Amino acid sequence: MSGSASASYVIDTPDAPFALDVWRSAVAHAVVPLEIEELDGVAFQGHLAQTVVGNVSLFEIVATPHVVRRTPELISDDDNRFYKLSLQLAGPAVLEQDGRSVELRPGDLAIYDTHRPYTLTFPERNQAMVIMFPHELVDLPRDEVARVTATRFPSETGLGRVINPFFVELGRNMDQLAGSHASRLVHSALDLLVTMLSQELHRRQGPATNPARSLAREVREYILEHLGEHDLTPSSIARAHYISTRHLYTIFSAEGQTVSVWIRSRRLEHIRRDLADPLFADRPVSWVAGRWGLHDAAHFSRLFKAEFGESPTAYRERLLGDRARQAG
Repeated sequence: MSGSASASYVIDTPDAPFALDVWRSAVAHAVVPLEIEELDGVAFQGHLAQTVVGNVSLFEIVATPHVVRRTPELISDDDNRFYKLSLQLAGPAVLEQDGRSVELRPGDLAIYDTHRPYTLTFPERNQAMVIMFPHELVDLPRDEVARVTATRFPSETGLGRVINPFFVELGRNMDQLAGSHASRLVHSALDLLVTMLSQELHRRQGPATNPARSLAREVREYILEHLGEHDLTPSSIARAHYISTRHLYTIFSAEGQTVSVWIRSRRLEHIRRDLADPLFADRPVSWVAGRWGLHDAAHFSRLFKAEFGESPTAYRERLLGDRARQAG
């Protein structure tokens, strides 16, 4: 799943004994390999509609009672790493991951990670929207996100009163995710998700609970706020937080990365996102890169190609070609 063009397809299981086999194969191809079983002897029937926008996949799923398991045997270190956001639209579901279990009702949101085992149980006929997206699209450390997997985000409290209805309408209108503005709409949805996750993390782990974790979160928030500044460096970040550069390096090394690598990956991801945004279609690639603090065009181009496998110019031209073919 690359680029930014929109694509879609629909799968309906046949009314036959091998319907579940068809469903397993379709899900393994479109999502990730899963163990899937019928519940309560109800013959399986399912509807799967997928819309792909760049490297984000959106699914509308309607199915009879069943259980889904992502087991350790199905997970490989070589797999791409994705999060999945699930929005219940009809019927209940039970999500289990990372030692937590939560019951989801219509209107509820929850997030889980395809790179760790999970179980989803649907005891009744259900309908859900699922958004699957790479880890790197979330401006939060993986270990932070792992603290809020299998957590219910209801529509009746907190930010859920604002954010959940947006996802509900998105799920009901997936046919609108076409054309040049689809990428902007999808990424806006993911920004809302990150806002919700961040609020929950702040609520659970305030400064008094874990000062070290609070500092790490503050440092990352500071970096994201100043990402477009070309003079953003480990030294300037350390000074802004009254800590030593060595302490700053320790914060990031605990997660197996360096502060410089984290800054670079965040900048490149934001640049790639802007190159797919029709709002900046008439801006030079160098302007988009400079917007995120990378002003050396040759250096930026090498970084982008090393990260994404093609030059920024080739990436943008491919997007334009995809959109022209869709329009035709």
